Amino acid sequence: MANATEPLVLIVEDEPAQLEVLSYNLGSEGFRLAHARDGEEALLITDETQPDLIILDWMLPNMSGIEVCRRLKTRSETKHIPIIMLTARGEEADRVRGLETGSDDYVVKPYSVNELIARVRAMLRRTRPGGVGETLEFGDIRLDAEQHKVTRNGKAVKLGPTEFRLLSTFIEKPGRVFSREQLLNRVWGHDAYVDLRTVDVHVGRLRKALNRNGAPDPIRTVRGAGYSLDSDV
Repeated sequence: MANATEPLVLIVEDEPAQLEVLSYNLGSEGFRLAHARDGEEALLITDETQPDLIILDWMLPNMSGIEVCRRLKTRSETKHIPIIMLTARGEEADRVRGLETGSDDYVVKPYSVNELIARVRAMLRRTRPGGVGETLEFGDIRLDAEQHKVTRNGKAVKLGPTEFRLLSTFIEKPGRVFSREQLLNRVWGHDAYVDLRTVDVHVGRLRKALNRNGAPDPIRTVRGAGYSLDSDV
């Protein structure tokens, strides 16, 4: 079963059988999953959840996967999200078009699910090291995702599960501002019913734990926008 420190993968696929196969296999590997069945829904869910990776079918109703990819890659908020394009189109010109639009990888149907999972993991190792068991550091803060431990200036920091997930989110993208809605979806889950004020409470607890020994506050509040791990610390 996936936990909230695992990478979040958005699957954009309108064929129920393909969606079921991908969901079953990626879920079995421990990934958290979100789903979209058309291009417009994909754009909406990407804004809401900020997934770590998108598996995107080329042929979608209403809006093609190519157009979805183009829109995501031209926006500063989403251009960093890696996209693996799935398509039955195997011609070189089509592959080139997909890559030129901004997709990071290209898999032709029919494909090996094991190979696709391997590509997903390889992509995440480059873009989200904390999601595959490595240690992340920011200033004097050190987070070990595999052992679920945090230290600051060499001293252990005791965090609850929610605060650990918050710090994991912040430390993967230092300086990036996360809105309360984005933190809510990434930390509590897309379907969780949690008041936005709960985010503020847990950010406050995280601050208190990190600053317990009088260290400078690494979390910046951006009025009207959200929070970030301050890159100036």
